[in-house]
Amino acid sequence: MHDLVIRDAEIVDGTGAAPFRGAVAVTAGRITAVGADPGAARETVRADGLCLMPGIIDTHTHYDAQLTWDAYATPSTELGVTTVVIGNCGFTIAPCRPADRERTLRNLTQVEGMSLEALLTGTRWEFETFPQYLDMLERAGVVPNVAAFCGHSSLRTWVMGEAATERAARPEEIGQMRALLADAMRAGAVGFANSTFEGHNGWGGIPMPSRLADDAETRALVNVLGEAGRGLYMLTKGGVTSIPYLESLAAESGRPVMVAALQYDHANPTRVFDDLAGIAAAVGRGRRLYGQVACTPVTMDFRLDGAYLFEAMAAWKPAIALYGRPDELKRLYADPAFRAAVRTELVREGSLNRFTDQWHTVEIVTAAKPQHAAFEGRNAAELAAGEGKHPFDWLLDFGIAEDFGTLFTAQIINSDEAQVLRLLKDPNSSVALSDAGAHLTLFCDAGFGLHLLSRWVRERGDLTIEAAVHELSGKPARIFGLKGRGTIAPGEAADLMLFDRDTVARGPKRRVDDLPAGATRLVTPAIGIHGVWVNGARIVDPDGLIPGKAGTGRVLRDFAA
Repeated sequence: MHDLVIRDAEIVDGTGAAPFRGAVAVTAGRITAVGADPGAARETVRADGLCLMPGIIDTHTHYDAQLTWDAYATPSTELGVTTVVIGNCGFTIAPCRPADRERTLRNLTQVEGMSLEALLTGTRWEFETFPQYLDMLERAGVVPNVAAFCGHSSLRTWVMGEAATERAARPEEIGQMRALLADAMRAGAVGFANSTFEGHNGWGGIPMPSRLADDAETRALVNVLGEAGRGLYMLTKGGVTSIPYLESLAAESGRPVMVAALQYDHANPTRVFDDLAGIAAAVGRGRRLYGQVACTPVTMDFRLDGAYLFEAMAAWKPAIALYGRPDELKRLYADPAFRAAVRTELVREGSLNRFTDQWHTVEIVTAAKPQHAAFEGRNAAELAAGEGKHPFDWLLDFGIAEDFGTLFTAQIINSDEAQVLRLLKDPNSSVALSDAGAHLTLFCDAGFGLHLLSRWVRERGDLTIEAAVHELSGKPARIFGLKGRGTIAPGEAADLMLFDRDTVARGPKRRVDDLPAGATRLVTPAIGIHGVWVNGARIVDPDGLIPGKAGTGRVLRDFAA
């Protein structure tokens, strides 16, 4: 007798094949039968024609710290995610010496938009090394399955201390990092991750450690994956890193390379397509390169005492160093030379900033002072025109007048759906980039999978449901070597999502104060999800998350080559 049978479902199996009506049986956490009548079960769920797909695999998250206090990795699990890949961009918390803990968390506060109070209060430090970190997660129990990258910035900090943010590594330091990475791979890391993106700055505006690495250091570390015979190299690339260079790393190591974050920028409209063309050329030469793309527009909430959307700009660097010092920040923002430098860089051809001249997309969400309440919902272009100012000058003046209490929102990149569709349909792209677990006060894209199913399948009709489900399950499972996951077939892990294809969506974002120390974050609810199972255990029903499920997920350590 089976443990569970889900009957009369429209099965979308994750392979890209057309949906079919049938039942799925589960025993001991694995799928034991798929067909018309798999037989009796201890528990039966009647789907009545609802869609059943493999659980969503989110390959770009930052739950490294949150998982130490939140086994559910909320809100992702409520949104149909059954496997998360953490440690992206190399921003990990392991390995970490006790003396470096606060520095590591302060860097995460800046680079990933996290609350320092929440991190300091909530993070459990029952580990120092990367193997010990995986052991701790396993011991405490997780709800989704978890695969973890070993991160470059953490390796540099462990080996080099303060020098990690000052210089490239010396040969002996590279040797120590290689040994640490080899230990991490033996313990079950899914690969090695780092970042060269200019917007990735730590506390005080200092570049994250991985940005200081030279070719010799990077190449030596990526080659550890080749020596291990498994693992994936993940990079969030900046302007200094070319696709031909990444192809050379793939060729030398023999390992796949995942390139993030490839998104459409109207100010640099050819850049993302040039990158994908370079990836296609490398694939044609037998390399395994993939471009990580997003199916959602990047819409970011921000305040001017921490304006992440401007932080890739060289002219903005003096402001980062003054976050937390409001009087000095006000003086800088009032400086005509600072304003002129930022205005120039905003529209400079080839600039790597994440925001350009889209002032009509910058709106006031919440004004801090009652006399400004009428401005809420209005955009910066309109308000600046009314005062005869450049929108950037108006933005800074208004922020200063409100003592940086204004909450703004801006649509930054990836908003032209015709161009985004080109990214989604590229054969070498992989849909991800939720950044779930990070940028908690800025945006919440943890429901990216539901957005793919609602906007791109149901509303626009650009993707078939089988193509979308493949992008969310079977394809990432294959790329990341997730053994026995990503499809609905006998022998596969029973990671499943039951949903109504006519209503499935992510709900409107809302602010909650549920982080450690009462810190605030944005979340978005699921719409149209009727059930989520991880390794055969139900973690979500129509009412939402089911409590008491820690240990349902697996810390994944064994990956296909």
